[in-house]
Order: sequence, then C-alpha cells, then structure tokens
Amino acid sequence: MTVTFLGTGTSQGVPVIGCDCPVCTSVDPKDKRLRSSIMVEHEGKRLVVDTGPDFRYQMLREKVRTLDAVIFTHEHKDHIAGLDDVRAFNFRQGRAMDIYAHPRVQEALKRDFHYAFAEKRHFGIPLLELHDIDKDHPFTAAGVDVQPIEVLHYKLPILGFRFGDFSYITDGKTISPEEKAKLKGSKVLVLNALQKTSHISHFTLEEAIVLAQEIGAEKTYLTHISHVLGKHADVSSELPAGIALAYDGLMIEI
Repeated sequence: MTVTFLGTGTSQGVPVIGCDCPVCTSVDPKDKRLRSSIMVEHEGKRLVVDTGPDFRYQMLREKVRTLDAVIFTHEHKDHIAGLDDVRAFNFRQGRAMDIYAHPRVQEALKRDFHYAFAEKRHFGIPLLELHDIDKDHPFTAAGVDVQPIEVLHYKLPILGFRFGDFSYITDGKTISPEEKAKLKGSKVLVLNALQKTSHISHFTLEEAIVLAQEIGAEKTYLTHISHVLGKHADVSSELPAGIALAYDGLMIEI
C-alpha cells in the first residue's frame, strides 16, 4: 500500500493570504502546504481521504487519472470544498463516485452541493453514491478494509481511519481510551499537530508527540500544520526519533 500526502496544511493553507511571517515567505518547498488530504493506493485502486479546496490541483500535481472512492473525516470546508471536482472522474470512468461519510457529514454535503442531489439533474453535475459509515462499523472502500476511529475536534465527533498497518488522524483534540486502542499496533501513524501553543480543537505539537509515543508506531508523521508551528527544517530538528513532519507530496510505502 502506498500513501501520498496530498496536503499537510491547516484550514488556511501555508502560506496564509497576506502573511509575511518567516514560514509564509520561506523558499523551502516543504513550507508550502495545501489543505490536508491523503491518497491511498492498493492493488491498482485509489481512494482519497477528504477533498479540500485544493483537491483539483492535488489531483493534477499527482497526475491522478482514476479514483475509486472518497472518504470524509468531517464536514468542515477545508475537508469537503473540492468535492465538485470529482466530476472529471465521473466523466472519465463513466460511473458515480463512491462517497463514504457519516450521515451528519452527508447532510452537509447535501446542503453545500445541493445541485448534485436535486431531483432534476443537469448535465455535468457530480455523480455521487453515498455510503454510511460510523465509528463502530469497519467497512471496505476501493478494495481496502477501513477501521473508523472517532476523535473529538473540540466537541465535534469526527473520524480518523486505519488502513491495515497505517492510521490517519486529523483535526483531533481528544480521543477516548476505547478509540485509542484501535490505533495500537499501527506501524505508521499520522496525527495532526497544529502549533506549539494550546488550541481548543487541535493537538498541539507536544500533545501529538505524547500520543505518538503512547501508541508506539514505528514511524509517526505530523500533518494539518499551521504557519505558526515554524519552518519545516527548524521543527524537524526538534522532534524525537521516529517522529517527523509530513510535507506535501511525501509518498510512503506501508
């Protein structure tokens, strides 16, 4: 299985519009972060977790010509705003896109992309096949077995996902012991790490490190990174062994 980090930034992306801080003005490509998303490839099938505002560019950058499924963590705009662009795959593949989302998230999709669910359908709108998911029921998407993992994004329950030995959590702040147990045994773990100072709805860098060390994966990558965390090179030099900052375009083999 191959995992590609399509984006590793927070909701504003990096650089942030109008910001001239050292991170936003950095010339290091690893400091350029699109909105967070990953692509999982397994036995010729591809799925994407979240379609943020940068989804179209991410697909073009990675030269993706076919896509089998989309899985959503939650309904915030930086995770769903690019869904309309699955139209290109509808056209190329001649079928609806399989969409896996919690029923609450589906309601948000139906509001934001109401035209895709209208009774009177116009030519060229996205074709979407919705599938219910929740924290208690593993499912299969694009031929890959998926274990949902519930975390709290402040008070909002959202989903992370485990694909075999790989686990992906973004936008988490707290996680129950029962859900944390689902992460045990992961060889590769991904956690959000927004910034160093306290935040109401995201793990800080320190909180992510503590959780990573508790889970004990062979390798942990940090994502959903804000410009205030610091430059990629500087923060990387401070991290414990086995923990690294992810960056856009990073591809790992599981």
